[in-house]
Amino acid sequence: MSEHDTGLRSRLIEVGVDLVTREGMASLTLREIARRAGVSHGAPRRYFPTHLALLSAIARQGFGALAAQVAEAVGDGKAAPRAQLMALSRVYLDFALTNRGMFELMFRHDLLESDHLGLRDTSLPLFEVLVDLVARARPAADAAPRVVAGALWANLHGIVQLWGWGSLQLATGADDVEPLLRAALDAHLGPERS
Repeated sequence: MSEHDTGLRSRLIEVGVDLVTREGMASLTLREIARRAGVSHGAPRRYFPTHLALLSAIARQGFGALAAQVAEAVGDGKAAPRAQLMALSRVYLDFALTNRGMFELMFRHDLLESDHLGLRDTSLPLFEVLVDLVARARPAADAAPRVVAGALWANLHGIVQLWGWGSLQLATGADDVEPLLRAALDAHLGPERS
């Protein structure tokens, strides 16, 4: 691939990231991405054989951004695993609420299942961080860390979705999500020991 081709391919991804960030998933048509990139509507097919391949490349950028934020929040591993899990939970919530379109794109099963452009190589390491922290927070647990991490992730994802829609605020009367995040950790890790 020539330097020009690499630049245009990157530009299409960059335009897609900007579109999904500003306007959400519905804006991510090949035609609109091409128009905003200043190329013909057929040009994206030259670099991405399918629309799904382009969407996967855009989602990969989202996973990279989330992974960087998680790594920063979790830090060097000196904090207690539970504190790191709380930091990860906050980052997950904040990322989802400030990047709603990207977050929706990242967790579309059809993209993850397709594994275009090594998307799993970007998404699964994030889950492994969660598994590792759960294993360290519950070293003698009956359930496998991967199962507990999966249940915790599902719980966090539900909190993110319901908080973003305003449903949890309505149902609980809460205006602060922190107690819900702590409750999720308590539910999956057991109560925090003093």
